[in-house]
Amino acid sequence: MRLALVIPSLERGGAERILAMLAGKWAERGDQVTLMVFSRVEGTEYPLHGRVKLLSIDVPSVQAKNIAQALWRNIQRICRLRRAIGLCQPDVVISFLDFPNILTALATRGMGIPLIVSERANPDHVPIGAIWNVLRRITYPFAEALVCQTKAMVPLVQKGIKIPGWAIPNPVELPVGFTATKKPSVGQSRPTLVGMGRLVHQKGFDLLLEAFARVANRNPEWSLTIIGTGPLQKQLEEQAGALGLSDRVTFAGLLLDPFPVLSRADLFVFSSRFEGFGNALTEAMACGLPAISFDCPAGPGEIIRDGVDGILVPPENVEALAAAMDELMADKARRQHLAQRAPEVLARFSPEEVLSQWDALFDSIVPGRVKPQGAAVEPTSERTVSG
Repeated sequence: MRLALVIPSLERGGAERILAMLAGKWAERGDQVTLMVFSRVEGTEYPLHGRVKLLSIDVPSVQAKNIAQALWRNIQRICRLRRAIGLCQPDVVISFLDFPNILTALATRGMGIPLIVSERANPDHVPIGAIWNVLRRITYPFAEALVCQTKAMVPLVQKGIKIPGWAIPNPVELPVGFTATKKPSVGQSRPTLVGMGRLVHQKGFDLLLEAFARVANRNPEWSLTIIGTGPLQKQLEEQAGALGLSDRVTFAGLLLDPFPVLSRADLFVFSSRFEGFGNALTEAMACGLPAISFDCPAGPGEIIRDGVDGILVPPENVEALAAAMDELMADKARRQHLAQRAPEVLARFSPEEVLSQWDALFDSIVPGRVKPQGAAVEPTSERTVSG
């Protein structure tokens, strides 16, 4: 099957990483995959399979100087995207993220090619503006299907929009050759809590610090490591100092390979105020970490099986988060019990399982679809489509 995938760029981000992974899995099994980005490609944050064709429509992504320039760039994106899709003649077009979804719906209008739009962010918490919201309501019905990562997200996006919705989670897998172990790092003397994500308001690390402060004195041997970077780093470091936690909290920064740190930790805490899914949570559980998470909208409630492989607490409830942390920090046997089941996310959200759900969607919108047989496809280099 021929697939055209559309996303603004392949810079660092959760949606970009997942699309790069899916593109590689589809190409690996024999599908012909063209991944289209809006701006000229100078490099990609995530490696692409050699059989994935990377194509740029070459429209600048820098901030427009005015409304007229922004409108002209979007017209260029629509026209060049339509031309690129026409050239590769895909069986299905899949677009990721709200703005590209709208532009791709306009670009493919009348082409007779099935379109799937995929929303990755919670629309109740990530507004796109009044004009774009109107355009989303107008253009999404042009698509054959909407894909969100969780069942809870689908109706949030469908409000006022008539479009069939599918919940297909993100895949999770450990790096090739990596085996999660519980061997402490050299000199590690304290059991460790760990949190991971971009240091922004959404991820709730301020709530995690407050919860840790409430139980730190009762658990003096424990430390907290926060993996990630972001605009709130200085503010969070100052908060840790004000709470008297400077010697107990480590800001590890951005780790290209966080899995060794995760595998050596003892407990993972997911403190997001809202989510689209929760990649950090599945990755930590894949490493055998028991997890505590706010049951925020939307994602953790469909990843953690409460009391089986982790603990869910009410959203943004610092008192409940602190109580759950205190309980598990003091109960090694309970942590080990949850940790034994946590790696089952590797089967529940395996690439094979996720691709089978995408295949069910493809079967519903592409009559007579030929299943891939793993046929080899010659590698292709990056191309640019210009006016």
